[in-house]
Amino acid sequence: MKAKQANLLKFLQTSKQFIIPIYQRTYSWHESQCNQLFTDILSVSHAEEGAGHFVGSVVYFEQDQHNASEVPELLIIDGQQRVTTLTLLLAALAELVQQHPSLLESTSATKLKNYYLFNAEEDGALRYKLMLTRGDKQALIDVLEGHSSPPVEVPSNVRRNYDYFRQRLTVDNAKAVYAGLQRLFIVDVALERGVDNPQLIFESMNSTGLALSQADLIRNYVLMGQQPKVQTRLYEHYWFPMEQLFGEHYAGLFDWFVRDYLTVRTGTIPRIDDVYTSYKAFLKGSATPLAIEEKLRELHRYAGLYVRIVLPELKHEKDQQLRQAYADLLELRADTATPFLLEVYADYLDEHLSKEEHLQVVRMVEAYVFRRVICGIPTNSLNKTFAALGRLVRKNRYVESVAAAFQLKDSYRRFPSDAEFRREFQQRDLYNMRLRNYLLERLENFGRKERVPVDEYTIEHILPQNENLSKAWREELGPDWRRIQEEYLHTIGNLTLTGYNSKLSDKPFEYKKTVEGGFADSPIRLNASVAKEEQWNEDAILRRGQALASKALKIWPAPSLSEAELAPYREPETTDGTYKLEQFAFLNGEMGDLFNAFEKRVLNLDTSVKQEVKKLYVAFKLDTNFVDVVPQKSRLRLSLNLPFDEIRDPRNLCKDVRGLGRWGNGDVEVGLASFNDLDDVMHLVRQAYDWQSEN
Repeated sequence: MKAKQANLLKFLQTSKQFIIPIYQRTYSWHESQCNQLFTDILSVSHAEEGAGHFVGSVVYFEQDQHNASEVPELLIIDGQQRVTTLTLLLAALAELVQQHPSLLESTSATKLKNYYLFNAEEDGALRYKLMLTRGDKQALIDVLEGHSSPPVEVPSNVRRNYDYFRQRLTVDNAKAVYAGLQRLFIVDVALERGVDNPQLIFESMNSTGLALSQADLIRNYVLMGQQPKVQTRLYEHYWFPMEQLFGEHYAGLFDWFVRDYLTVRTGTIPRIDDVYTSYKAFLKGSATPLAIEEKLRELHRYAGLYVRIVLPELKHEKDQQLRQAYADLLELRADTATPFLLEVYADYLDEHLSKEEHLQVVRMVEAYVFRRVICGIPTNSLNKTFAALGRLVRKNRYVESVAAAFQLKDSYRRFPSDAEFRREFQQRDLYNMRLRNYLLERLENFGRKERVPVDEYTIEHILPQNENLSKAWREELGPDWRRIQEEYLHTIGNLTLTGYNSKLSDKPFEYKKTVEGGFADSPIRLNASVAKEEQWNEDAILRRGQALASKALKIWPAPSLSEAELAPYREPETTDGTYKLEQFAFLNGEMGDLFNAFEKRVLNLDTSVKQEVKKLYVAFKLDTNFVDVVPQKSRLRLSLNLPFDEIRDPRNLCKDVRGLGRWGNGDVEVGLASFNDLDDVMHLVRQAYDWQSEN
């Protein structure tokens, strides 16, 4: 590697061509970055003599000696955003100088172009000093050649930023801009192919530009180390088609896709800002081009499944019923289920389940998520629930095994029962719930072949929201009108859809029912039962709420396998059939009594807490151990499974055991030697329980 400081304009002036490799991201600077650069250039132009401004590094591969030519073709590894942006600024400056030939005394438009934009003596592609990737190549050529962009083209960042600089440059500031450009410096970093590791250098660069996404880093890591022909083939066959699948959603969704893909393939949920590191670990041992290609082929396959799940509007899935089912899930915002659904979709394409079974599973996921929302069960455990769900599927009994997995969940992971769901559905304030439009849309369109576009209607309170109810409404409700309004106003029994919200307003019930466009004159099915009521009072609201709750049970049904059907899916009552508490000699006498008290307190945290007796310790777990107990002669040594930095320990009872060899799981150790410390220790154990249930 050769690194040196260089003046930017002199660096560009030599005869060379910079090429952006196909694996690099497209040009992505926006107006904010261009504005900052332009401001910096103006500032340095007014600085004292000799002052300069550092704009970052340009890292590239030098041409092999035996391939040397009159115009060396250099592959930029880092710095393409800055080089491209400065090229656009120089192109805009050259255009302005061409319009005003005497504007800059020391140079001309021709010199600006031939020094910094073109290799004047060359033809064809070698004529351009900078050659961008597939998506931006033509846009830059059009700018440099003075061509207008096609009228149907969506403007690229290349064209947008060029136009931005054209607006910022004026006859008044052009001299200052050119003076500032002459004071820009870079670190010129030339790599030697076969000697320097471009990926390690790339990762260590502290770029001042727009941060790379996890997807950018993954693409560079996978392709950068390959031979050029292999790079091109892998990019053209796998990566570029993935970008096309996502379309305009690529930048916003691709990192999340890789996160969900890794969850499927590894069983572990990486942090969204750690996807690149996790993917590198996943690829460990896949160093050959053949192994890399196999991994990319699989990633491409799952990308095709992912867009069917999270972007149903793109219609990659041709079956309308499946597409609608996933569209409903999207409205529900059930994104935590995506890793599991990726597995289901893959199994569907591999013919492990039929389309009808696929639909059943998707609707079961929808019902599980929605019932839990209605019943107010915290959602922070859902990502782990769905990450582990695929391991419970039996492909020869697909739907039944999924139903059993849901039905056997208890406590905070439970599938709410019909009784719980019915009660909460009728009683809860559904108007102020974020899913109210989804809820009403599903109620209205369930069983319809021609769906009603619910988003074109507004939500109507049959009994008005106005605290100062009219005399007609108070008489309608009776003497207990205020309690009825407060208790039932936002419940499902009092909510409907209308296209005449302003017309109905706070009008009396009879008017709302009979007026043109009112409840009796409405194509909305939700209004049919309202139109049949003679009076809108507490009984009518309850009656409608009960009817809609019964309908909701059909739309979002719970699995209902018999005990005989569930039996094969139940876990054995014993832990592992080998180890028993009696094996621990120290659990006799006082330590045994202390352990019994501790055990009772831990199991009482939640019905989902399970105990497992291991050879050297006793584990208490949800999906994962949260506290492990090693019985000792004079104390119980506890391992709490959460990061040491997360523990709140006002009495300083805990010890950081990261990196130390201990039986048990976790970074936190605490001893329990006395009944007097039981409350304080349980305070710490509860934190480990909460951390495991939330992460």
